[in-house]
Amino acid sequence: MPTTLTSTLATDRSEPDVQAHAFRRLPHNIEAEKALLGAIFVNNRAYEKVSEFLRGEHFVLPEHGRIFDACALLIERGQIADPVTLKRYFEQDAGLADIGGPAYLAELAESAVTVINAGEYGRLIHDLHLRRQLISLGEDVVNRAYEAEVDDTATAQIEQAEQGLYDLATSGEYEGGFEPFKASVIEAINMAETAHKREGSLAGVTTGLQDLDKLLGGLHRSDLVILAGRPSMGKTALATNIAFNAAYTHHRSRGEEGAVVGFFSLEMSSEQLASRILSEQVEISSDRMRKGELGNDEFTRLVAASQTLHEIPIFIDDTPALTVSALRTRARRLQRQNGLGMIVVDYLQLISGSGSSRNDGRVQEVSEITRGLKTLAKELNVPVLALSQLSRAVESREPPRPQLSDLRESGSIEQDADVVMFIYREEYYLARKEPSRRGEEDEGKFLERQSRWEKNLDEVKNLATVIIAKQRHGPIGDVRLQFQGEFTRFGDLDTSHQGY
Repeated sequence: MPTTLTSTLATDRSEPDVQAHAFRRLPHNIEAEKALLGAIFVNNRAYEKVSEFLRGEHFVLPEHGRIFDACALLIERGQIADPVTLKRYFEQDAGLADIGGPAYLAELAESAVTVINAGEYGRLIHDLHLRRQLISLGEDVVNRAYEAEVDDTATAQIEQAEQGLYDLATSGEYEGGFEPFKASVIEAINMAETAHKREGSLAGVTTGLQDLDKLLGGLHRSDLVILAGRPSMGKTALATNIAFNAAYTHHRSRGEEGAVVGFFSLEMSSEQLASRILSEQVEISSDRMRKGELGNDEFTRLVAASQTLHEIPIFIDDTPALTVSALRTRARRLQRQNGLGMIVVDYLQLISGSGSSRNDGRVQEVSEITRGLKTLAKELNVPVLALSQLSRAVESREPPRPQLSDLRESGSIEQDADVVMFIYREEYYLARKEPSRRGEEDEGKFLERQSRWEKNLDEVKNLATVIIAKQRHGPIGDVRLQFQGEFTRFGDLDTSHQGY
């Protein structure tokens, strides 16, 4: 049976009958509730000490909760809250009549503590509320485990329990709010100092691509970075390269730079993702690896490289159709256990929204997902790199360079993102425009057209452009990269860049 909470003040208003089991009472402190309400009656400034985190439902006695909410209503209107002004609110309140009616308000005023102590009493009341909720959550977990449906797996129950604990832990956070400008300035100076001390002048997590790092300053903590493109542009390849470079830098610098990376691969399996990284590092075609076409020396190199890669701090979760809630739970767990410093999501449209958002349509579902990813970036204070598909509209233009309006399904992607990047490979589109001989065209003209096509194709061969279309903290622009499709590898375009 779920825990019940009742209060009977007929004989003693200071001790309600609050029981969870035959020999246990739910945590409560009626005297603290009375003292806080009395303090608010005597001096309404006491309400300011607790207004950020305390709510009426946090009181063990429903009557006390209603009194607190009534005080809040009056005070926030700029009116005085005391036994006189509240009297008319409770003259017809049957619950208050059971504990003494309006006369009880005067009794609360006599129980007042000083304004200075009001915050401590409020925190005590809130802490006891959390304890009662924790007991209720524990019982729910037990009952659900006993009565689980066939499709309600233990893993799903664990994730729901973790989410419930997290929601409970953050429901009364009051550490935020205003802070002096001095503290913000010091934080900004610390960030600039970190960048100044690094060779690459980075304040964020390195991408391993010098020109991209130069334009972005690395991937910054708490930022949501969207990497978008049409199919076959190399989104996953670039994201994998960035993830490996960040993790390798973290390993090489012994945690001074780079980041521990959590990679949520909703499209590819962890083995496929690992094969791509191996292919890139060893310069052996992943297609040949899959087909078993490697020679003995190549296989030896592959095994040797795998031994080195064992130490690289990349963690892959290839669970399909994850919800934002489950993704957040797993990311928090990874940060707690391994010091997560960066998240990659491949890709955004494969994340599932909550049941309510799915009922409201795809646009609302994507909006919920992007808000959830941005919230996750701020909550864990890490960059979140999320891949996204583009609409077909991009291919109806000439040239088919992506733009912000091409982001699929929701303007909230552009709105919530701190950085929006597009991958554009002209070679991909030009290769599919190989000229064919026209009906009445003589061979000379055809060969001339074919020669021009081959020249143009050669000029863009193995080249890719990353278009920075939005950057909240810096300039926009294009970054040209080298792309080796055989090894799914992006690199700096020239050989003058060192250190990568």
